[in-house]
Amino acid sequence: MISATWLIAEDDADIRNLVAILFKAWGYDLMVFDTGGRVWDWLDSVEAGSYAGPLPEFALMDIRMPGKKGNEVAERMRTVAPIRNIPIVLMTAFALNADQKDNMLKDGVDEIIHKPLPDFDRLRQILQDVIKSKLN
Repeated sequence: MISATWLIAEDDADIRNLVAILFKAWGYDLMVFDTGGRVWDWLDSVEAGSYAGPLPEFALMDIRMPGKKGNEVAERMRTVAPIRNIPIVLMTAFALNADQKDNMLKDGVDEIIHKPLPDFDRLRQILQDVIKSKLN
């Protein structure tokens, strides 16, 4: 068993549930959030030392969520010591221009994938590649 924890932040319940089921089938424990604001609140508790649960080793987040956008959350994650180096992948259903993509990568995002998400095998490969490249 893998026994790593992955964070999912997605406001669309269908996508959030699908990704959660998929990640559980791959053997991961999950932290699931339905808004960027809820992730932000959780980050507050991590920084304050009041969160005692497992920390994620990877994050997959939607870009456009209520509260905080995925890239804003990613930028904040890069300042939170225990998780600052985790791989972060954002997903979006919207077209991004080169400047938008570059800015998100500067915010600490490791990869951006587009919805509809690729087939499950391809998605797994993309995520594993991002994780491997982050570890090197």
